[in-house]
Amino acid sequence: MKLRVLLPTHVAVEEDVRKVTAEAVDGSFCLLPRHVDVVAPLVPGILAFEAAAGERFLAVNGGLLVKCGDEVLVSTIGAVAGQHLEELEQAVEESFEHLNEREQRVRSAMEKMEADFVRRFIELQERA
Repeated sequence: MKLRVLLPTHVAVEEDVRKVTAEAVDGSFCLLPRHVDVVAPLVPGILAFEAAAGERFLAVNGGLLVKCGDEVLVSTIGAVAGQHLEELEQAVEESFEHLNEREQRVRSAMEKMEADFVRRFIELQERA
């Protein structure tokens, strides 16, 4: 099978694999070349895949997995690669912690914009 992991800015993984293990909203599952086609929403977790060089791991921040024929596509907003689960855990904590802080700042800015929009809309209605 051909595995491609797509991020908004680049392709994180593109290689031939023997199997892919992922975690969906209803539990983890394993894909082999002859399995049926599937579309699955992924939860934040570990995507494991067996390539010619051995088993590799990729932490994904949710996303969508599509298996069609011999191609497996994973689209995610964020991913961190690692050879061993121990080093991956530390990298994930650092990377996703930084994202959470940034998300909080963005949400705060959006809330301020929404509140300003509502305030200006009410002012316009009062003038009319």
